[in-house]
Amino acid sequence: MPQFAIIIYADGHEGTQEELAEHDKHAEDLIREGALTGAYALAANEAAKAVREDGVTDGPYIETKELIAGIGIVEADDLDAALAIARRNPATWQGAGVEVREVIGSYIRP
Repeated sequence: MPQFAIIIYADGHEGTQEELAEHDKHAEDLIREGALTGAYALAANEAAKAVREDGVTDGPYIETKELIAGIGIVEADDLDAALAIARRNPATWQGAGVEVREVIGSYIRP
């Protein structure tokens, strides 16, 4: 079955306990449905380091008001099914959003 990356964007503010609880419930629902195969919440943007040819700098890699907050991998029959899953992500009603991309290659350490 095809896999899709659900890239979760945040608007820069730390989520409230209620907002984070909505994300936890959403993940639990996807696990129960058998759609979620992996998920990763990322540390605060201030902890990011950008690596380029001329060295390492503090902060996220680009200037933007929306920053990547987490990544989930879901299995879905096709892009339309993956988009239906993405529309259920709490980020879509909490002022941010998600991006969907098909996973076309992967490596998982044995």
